[in-house]
Amino acid sequence: MLDFEEELRKFHPSVEVEDAEEAIFSQDMTDIADALIQVIGKKTEKEDGE
Repeated sequence: MLDFEEELRKFHPSVEVEDAEEAIFSQDMTDIADALIQVIGKKTEKEDGE
């Protein structure tokens, strides 16, 4: 039978996973919410300027 506590003590995250996390989180990526905010903001600016 597996001893889950012992297995958890032996667990170490993969180095590649940590590298991938760093690469993903270090980039400033625009998501759909950011894109919608920009589009709405531009539309509002145009309407205010007319």
